[in-house]
Amino acid sequence: MNGFNDKVNFIWKIAELLRGAYKPEKYGDVILPMAVLRRFDCLLADKKESVLERAKETDVEAILNNVAGYEFSNKSKFDFEKLKNDSDNIETNFKDYIKGFSSNIRTIIDKFEFDKEIKKLEENNLLYLVVKEFNSIDLHPNVVSNVEMGYIFEELIRRFSENAEAGDHYTPREVIELMVNLIFNGLEDEIREEGRIFTVGDFACGTGGMLSVATNYIKKLNPGATVELFGQELNNQSYAVCCSDMLIKGQSAGNIAFGNSLTADKHVNRDVQFALMNPPFGVDWKKDKDAIDEEAKKEFNGRFGAGLPRTSDGSLLFLQHMVSKMRHDEKGSRMAIIFNGSPLFTGDAGSGESEIRRWIIENDLLEGIIALPTDLFYNTGIATYIWIITNRKNDNILNGPVRSGKIQLIDATNFYHKMRKSLGSKRNKISDSDITEITRLYGEFKENEYCKIFDNKDFGYLKVTIERPLKLNFQISEERIENIYSESAFSKLYDEDKVEELELKKQKQIIKAKENTELEKQYVGKSIQDNIIDVLKNNIDEKIYKNREEFDKELSKKLKRLDLSKPVYKAVLMGLSERDETADYCYKGKSKEADSDLRDTEMIPLSMDVEEYNKKDSSKHIAKEKENILNYLEAEVKPHVNEYWIDDKKTKIGYEIPFTRHFYKFEELRPFAEIMKEVEELETEIQTDVKKVFE
Repeated sequence: MNGFNDKVNFIWKIAELLRGAYKPEKYGDVILPMAVLRRFDCLLADKKESVLERAKETDVEAILNNVAGYEFSNKSKFDFEKLKNDSDNIETNFKDYIKGFSSNIRTIIDKFEFDKEIKKLEENNLLYLVVKEFNSIDLHPNVVSNVEMGYIFEELIRRFSENAEAGDHYTPREVIELMVNLIFNGLEDEIREEGRIFTVGDFACGTGGMLSVATNYIKKLNPGATVELFGQELNNQSYAVCCSDMLIKGQSAGNIAFGNSLTADKHVNRDVQFALMNPPFGVDWKKDKDAIDEEAKKEFNGRFGAGLPRTSDGSLLFLQHMVSKMRHDEKGSRMAIIFNGSPLFTGDAGSGESEIRRWIIENDLLEGIIALPTDLFYNTGIATYIWIITNRKNDNILNGPVRSGKIQLIDATNFYHKMRKSLGSKRNKISDSDITEITRLYGEFKENEYCKIFDNKDFGYLKVTIERPLKLNFQISEERIENIYSESAFSKLYDEDKVEELELKKQKQIIKAKENTELEKQYVGKSIQDNIIDVLKNNIDEKIYKNREEFDKELSKKLKRLDLSKPVYKAVLMGLSERDETADYCYKGKSKEADSDLRDTEMIPLSMDVEEYNKKDSSKHIAKEKENILNYLEAEVKPHVNEYWIDDKKTKIGYEIPFTRHFYKFEELRPFAEIMKEVEELETEIQTDVKKVFE
């Protein structure tokens, strides 16, 4: 690409002019919209005079756009060359120039919020200088192709992104290329078919990098193919750059929507054949909870029917939103999304996260997950993963492996090259050879050191609650009377610290009526406590009761006159108890009562293929696993516990993907003697160095 780096470096030098007036992380607020305007200026240059002549007769944008030869036009008498010739009126003229654009371009410039930057530039005597410098770079399509211009935008954005906030994860180009390779893997012949129309979506599209790379891949194989792009973006500046890029490349900017994908889907009923996304990691959706809850009420008639994750991380909401755009025809859809590690395992059985994973896996939509190297992104070094989602597992590759009912894990954490110079947090890069090798490993679908293949069921488990009987003995003794104070319902009757605080307020005469009532309540509680303790101390008995019903009758007689509430009476009863394997069972009705302190859970792997399950009814899942549960408990629990039972009402199905565990490699520890010898050698060396200091 002749001159590509020269043009990027030239524009970057213009950015350096802003030093002082702008912080480096804010250079993009000026440079990106100026680069966009200069590109539009060059595109419209050939028909500029014709548009001005036609504008004398009509203001209809469609007509002027047609004259200009693009989906946009500019009817202002100014262009960059004319702006350069009048330094005294640069601000007024520049605003007139922007105002002359068709409405779609003005919308883009508005999203850049460029008005305030124009004012700031003028106040710092920089506006004319910046316009002049941009006028000296030729971005005409005869000099810089649409593809090249896209690369220029991407490189500028990358440089500006090095100082971005941690949550704004600009996706490195090589990661996008890997994602594109994976979703198009094995479809080369299909892509080359004449007359094909491909739809590609990114519903957290940022500046449109994923859409661009996917388009380039398709066009490289089939220059005559029609590629329709769809996206949505929340960030003003990113949206503006994306729309600009679409217009520059001849795509419809109207297909790029502005807004929050989770709360306001701007592509309702839209489906796409391919999709890529890199949603923000760990995005908090608490402020959007009402809208998302309403969408979830629609169940599978909406986008979040599988469940809602915790409000601190909306990653799996983006996954469901993306899946809602799947095409349900013979071709289906293939999609890739980047996550951090949290969506793999966060959430217990029955939680929103687990239920979403369950829905994805039981519906055979998860094809594979690729673990990427760390330190790939410009502003975060965390571990990241590419999830491949598809509803066309069986025929994704002609005569290829049968993936139905299988999930492939690829450990690509060591497929990287160190960068000579770090870019923010980005210290590693996936090379072209790395991308080729990872794609090969994924496409071959064969187990090896880096690839593991599992049945869908392997990631499912039953969380079974194991109960053991409650057996208690009881005694009224000095020691057990003291234990009553540790029972919550009893201790809450009187809070000494709270009383002290309220009494202090009362002395200062700043106590409120509500607080005064609370103080009186506390003293009543203290009286109840004292009365209980007095009765018990007057009835101290060495006898130990091993039957709760028998002791309950005796205790209730002794405390009857105090007329205690049920929680307080129960607190006294439990305070006077101790666990005793030789005691009688405690009953609740006719059933043995479970001891909550001895309660335990077991995670039992699913035994049956998920295809056999009724996907709508959890109880049927669990019923079919009954024999599996009993066999597991017989082998794993019974040898260690005398008596137990399962609380079937608490049994839940869960799904998690313990990626790291499957690729863990045990490293044998060094012998203790070897370590101690090394420690002794270090100590001797340190002592020698210390002596030299004092000689």
